[in-house]
Amino acid sequence: MNGEPLVILLVEDNMDHAELILRCFEENRISNRVLHVTDGEAALNYLYGVEQFANRSEHPLPNLLLLDLRLPKIDGLQVLLRIKQHERLKHIPVVVLSSSESEKDMIAAYDSYVNSYVIKPLDYERFISLMKELNFYWIGWNKVPY
Repeated sequence: MNGEPLVILLVEDNMDHAELILRCFEENRISNRVLHVTDGEAALNYLYGVEQFANRSEHPLPNLLLLDLRLPKIDGLQVLLRIKQHERLKHIPVVVLSSSESEKDMIAAYDSYVNSYVIKPLDYERFISLMKELNFYWIGWNKVPY
């Protein structure tokens, strides 16, 4: 990547949660480029590079996907399945970032080949710490084959 900031695609329909995540990255001086879409259809359009996301120089494939489960238009689990079944996209690490502690949701996500399932903390300080640690692990330490 030649020292360029890495790209994180945030798929979150709750604007308060999205703002909190973006603020956490900013406060921790995490210089990666975070792109935000609010529904599953927009996430897939972005990943497939269609419609308003067709220009790959403006909308590069992400190095990490932060995915909420409960999304309008196309549910997060369907987005996850489509990513993991697509030859070019399946190696992108996907972290489900959800408020659901449901074992059913966790099993469904792992059955769909999620790389990690993280429950959003309610406490602001814990949330900031989580975002910082997620960035260090998935962007700093984790390596993918492309």
